Amino acid sequence: MYNTPLLEFLNIGGSEMILIVIAILLLFGGKKLPELAKGLGKGIREFKDASEGVKREIHRNINSFDTDEEDRKADENRKYREPEVDNSHSIHDEPTAAAENQNEAQPVDTKEEEKEPKSSV
Repeated sequence: MYNTPLLEFLNIGGSEMILIVIAILLLFGGKKLPELAKGLGKGIREFKDASEGVKREIHRNINSFDTDEEDRKADENRKYREPEVDNSHSIHDEPTAAAENQNEAQPVDTKEEEKEPKSSV
């Protein structure tokens, strides 16, 4: 990811690093150095885990916001594309009184048609 050494921001060269290591050995001794390195490694690992957790949470929130926005737009588009269907009437409904009246046979009045004279123009 980065091509620069880890401590380049401190502007420390090789000879300064060796001097620091010798100073640490003199201050803490050889017996405490493994415990110190272990504690330092554990602290760095916890810091990395915490920063990765924050990154994951940020990405999760961004992605959920994007998917919520896409779902809302899809719902709006679906409203405009699909016509509203009235499902209150079904082909299996009972016939109503009006429908029954329409189905009854009605007599045809042929006398009125015969009374009117047909004009031929």
